[in-house]
Amino acid sequence: MIDLSASQLRRAANIKDKIESLTNELTRLLGSTDGPVGPRKRRKMSAATKAKMAAAQRARWAKKSGTKAAKATAKPRRKVSAAVRKRLAESAKARWAKARAAGKTTL
Repeated sequence: MIDLSASQLRRAANIKDKIESLTNELTRLLGSTDGPVGPRKRRKMSAATKAKMAAAQRARWAKKSGTKAAKATAKPRRKVSAAVRKRLAESAKARWAKARAAGKTTL
């Protein structure tokens, strides 16, 4: 770069100015290219994942302190009687029949 003449330096400076002006114009047209402009979206965790993470943390603390970690008990799943299941199936079939009669393929 030391071996450049004055005219070459002027030409390089002009090219650099053109590049900067074009970059600014492109940024104005497209918006900022630095990253997302809006608020960051948060990742959602399921309740089961949160419970697993909490249990793992309790186990780590228990291991560190030398005590035994208490296990969280999960609620048993509720069972539906056969009569209720049959009634639900009949109502779903009726809904679908009504939807098909109306020409729909989704509810």
